[in-house]
Amino acid sequence: MCVLAWVLLPDHPEYRTGLIIVGLARCIAMVLIWNMLACGNNEYAAVLVALNSAFQIVMYTVLGYVYLMLIPQWLGVAGTVLHISMWAVAKSVLIFLGIPFVAGFLTRVVLGHLKSQEWYDTHFIPRLAPTALIGLLFTIVMMFSLKGEVILTLPLDVLRIAVPLLLYFGLMFTLSFGLSYLLKFPYADTATLSFTAASNNFELAIAVAIGIFGIASGEALAAVVGPLVEVPVLIGLVYVSLWLGRTLYPEDASWAPAATRATARGR
Repeated sequence: MCVLAWVLLPDHPEYRTGLIIVGLARCIAMVLIWNMLACGNNEYAAVLVALNSAFQIVMYTVLGYVYLMLIPQWLGVAGTVLHISMWAVAKSVLIFLGIPFVAGFLTRVVLGHLKSQEWYDTHFIPRLAPTALIGLLFTIVMMFSLKGEVILTLPLDVLRIAVPLLLYFGLMFTLSFGLSYLLKFPYADTATLSFTAASNNFELAIAVAIGIFGIASGEALAAVVGPLVEVPVLIGLVYVSLWLGRTLYPEDASWAPAATRATARGR
């Protein structure tokens, strides 16, 4: 994403910064949906989501410093070096990821101890789970409500932001799927790896962009355009993945039964 942003947006440092912020945020929510639709390995996806969550809490600020401040210095491009507070980045990450992470951990430990793990898994989690979808839908509605006018006012800017995003999602999916296939991973694992690599945590990216640069900034606009491109592209890649599964993995037991059920449901 960093390379694409520098190559395709050399004259818009604010959009370039927004795209890099998006690229640093690995997906921890919607990838579960893409993975399920593509008949991937749900357990594997859950593990990767957990690892991505923990990794981002620890490393997002560090990577932000490297890609937003050190790399422009190394490139020696005048006027492109950002001077931002890394604590501002860390604070956004801790609020958006750290608080839910700790709350989920404490909830499981406390309620699991007071009640039982079985009660927690079979009663509490099913009642709590719908709030995740509600929160995601609320986030999408709010971000397009806040930036919708700008998107309509600057369609060419939105198009320029969309091009590197489109290339990014396609390249990440293609490279991951191809490498996994060459390493002879089963289809379910290949699909999970590919969608994990191609997806981004746009909610975190928007929170960081707004927290550091403000809601009216070009960085926030670039972050908001992210899901505008990601959602339809990843839906399209679900169909590509299913086609590749039928073509490349006709005898794969991890793929065939799930694919058959998905086809039956679609009919």
